[in-house]
Amino acid sequence: MDFQYYLPVNLIFGRGKADLIGEKAAGLGKRALIVTGGRSTKESGLLARTEELLKKQGVSSVLFDKVEPNPLTTTVYEGAGIATLEGCDLVVALGGGSSLDAAKGIAFQAVNGGDINEYIFGRKVSDKALPVLAVPTTCGTGSEGNGFAVMTNPDTSDKKSLRCSAIVPACSIIDPLLMTTMPKAVLASVGFDALCHNMDAYISSISQPLTELMALEGIRLAAESLKRVCEDRDDLDSWDKLCLASTLGGMVINTAGVTALHGMEHPVSGLKNAVHGKGLAALAPYVYEASIKGSPDKFAAMSKMLGGKNETDFVSQIRDLITELHLTETLGDMGIRESDVPWLTENCMKISAASIANHPVIFSREEINSIYTKSI
Repeated sequence: MDFQYYLPVNLIFGRGKADLIGEKAAGLGKRALIVTGGRSTKESGLLARTEELLKKQGVSSVLFDKVEPNPLTTTVYEGAGIATLEGCDLVVALGGGSSLDAAKGIAFQAVNGGDINEYIFGRKVSDKALPVLAVPTTCGTGSEGNGFAVMTNPDTSDKKSLRCSAIVPACSIIDPLLMTTMPKAVLASVGFDALCHNMDAYISSISQPLTELMALEGIRLAAESLKRVCEDRDDLDSWDKLCLASTLGGMVINTAGVTALHGMEHPVSGLKNAVHGKGLAALAPYVYEASIKGSPDKFAAMSKMLGGKNETDFVSQIRDLITELHLTETLGDMGIRESDVPWLTENCMKISAASIANHPVIFSREEINSIYTKSI
């Protein structure tokens, strides 16, 4: 049993821990670039609260609030330019996975400069970035627990992650109380993403004992809590479980990677700016249906956690969950047409080759093409 596990992440988890934002930031720098989207953290009051907490600890701040869903490389360039111009030595990420990913990209770009796509595609490497304090407000991507920053190149529609240990957050504060303002539709989508991260990592061919332990726990926690929080927003114990599932999902994909489901979804949201969790839900039954033969024991274990009996009813369990979460949009509903399928297939092979290779069944181009077509 040979394996290596390395993930330098500092997690501060618990209700009310957002009160520590200023204290933890002060240990990382003196001038922060706050990276967030344009609306939710302002409406919830978190942005103003963060600015005040930083000020009390002697940390000045500059706001960059232009992060969009499925953040663009051009947004990262703009944020990095502001960080450099303002002399920021710290990045504070507030918001969902898009804000965290953009913040990590900005922290990297501010130090390294140049064409970030060179680093995304591995043609250049660097182990330097500004420190990041991550404060997630959605429980889905797990970006607070890994060294990934997913972004889309608007010139090519390539949606791919920058992967680097330097962008593992220096500190992540996961406060379940920050999640409770999410609209139900957002919650369903990000929660399903959290579940899929754990499932992807669990079935990955490069999984290992520690990631399998954490992924199984993440699946169990997500399966227990996701429907409950959608039904009862005041169930704080379930919020705790779902937030931990999300963070575990982010951690396990850092080591075991994602597999074909995520690999096939990224071209969809790269091309059509689709909601990532909805794209996963549209693809999941068809991807997994074609995958069970590659790892029946693992699919049986996952099925039992979802309420099934063995691998033969795993797909029906996933379909039932998708229906209960109201995530029943097809790729066609997201704007994908059959004429897009050849591009999706080729882009998948271009940007997601590792994810396809990690899958328990190695899909051919023809099989990928078929799954996309069925999902329309």
